[in-house]
Amino acid sequence: MPEVDTVYPADALEFCPHPAAQDIFVCGTYKLDDASEDPAAAPSPQHRRGQCLVFAVEDAGEPKIVKLQEIDLPAIPDMKCHRSESNNPLLGVANSEGRVTLHEWESNERNLRQLADIECASSDILCLSLDWSNRRYTGTGTGSLVVSLSNGQLALLQPDDQNLAVTQLWHAHDYEPWIAAWDYWNTNLIYSGGDDLQLKCWDIREGFSKPVFLNRRFEAGVTTLQSNPHREHLIVVGSYDTSVRLYDSRKAVAPVGTADAGGGVWRVKWHPSPLRADDLLVACMHDGFKILHFDGADKAPMQIQGTVAKRFDDHQSLAYGADWSYARTTTNKTDRTLIGSCSFYDHKLCLWRG
Repeated sequence: MPEVDTVYPADALEFCPHPAAQDIFVCGTYKLDDASEDPAAAPSPQHRRGQCLVFAVEDAGEPKIVKLQEIDLPAIPDMKCHRSESNNPLLGVANSEGRVTLHEWESNERNLRQLADIECASSDILCLSLDWSNRRYTGTGTGSLVVSLSNGQLALLQPDDQNLAVTQLWHAHDYEPWIAAWDYWNTNLIYSGGDDLQLKCWDIREGFSKPVFLNRRFEAGVTTLQSNPHREHLIVVGSYDTSVRLYDSRKAVAPVGTADAGGGVWRVKWHPSPLRADDLLVACMHDGFKILHFDGADKAPMQIQGTVAKRFDDHQSLAYGADWSYARTTTNKTDRTLIGSCSFYDHKLCLWRG
């Protein structure tokens, strides 16, 4: 299967879900520039730079990766594709200088065009993660964004005329909130987790002075989470402690399912097809990439045990970014889906199937 050198360390990868561009995927990179070697030099803020790399998959039997574009940006901790099919494909990019940029896919030119540059925080604050509210359904609206910030805040971005604007900014965690994500079944609810070992839920109708629930039962930082787009009330949470936990969002205190990922969990992605609603792609940092299968996830709140259905170990560094392709994923349960993955210090991008 093909692979690419991303030049800068790679940490985020997204396939486009739009039917007109399902051969397109993007990879985000993150390079921390070396500090001055002069010991007498005045201290200066760390400078992080990155690129949004745009690729196409040409699949004539065996997939081939074709690079279409390089977009120079500050370092990119996270990126997510919009789900609306009534508009052109849209990508949101969280960067290391407190901003979110929106990029529209131009099908004729076969490249991304920047539409907006939205300030969420000052330039010394990192946007750590972001999530669109409409990732479960295609819809026609723009949807909203939630962004987590390295100063412990979350930012809510909602439609404003033809753009998105920050409408709420609140303190959510005492340490870095690595992840913020919507409940895809109830987009009044936002989940967040961070280095304070806490999982929280916020209801945008009730204000942001306190969460509607708080789970402190973690032994390490909460790094990632995602609402299952096929099963209501089911969310998955990952942590540095190598555990993947499933929760029923109506009572998210004790998990209804668990799995050992073998390494610290950095990203989780449910399969986009309802025929594989119980399959989870996991970036396991020091232990490669895995597909976990949760047999009986449709029977929650019974206890569910996750098992490793496949692992991919061709990366030689931290496993950070991964996603499923949306192309041809709905034929049957045994179809092997195209997957993209990327790793950090070896700046490597791979395609594989699982």
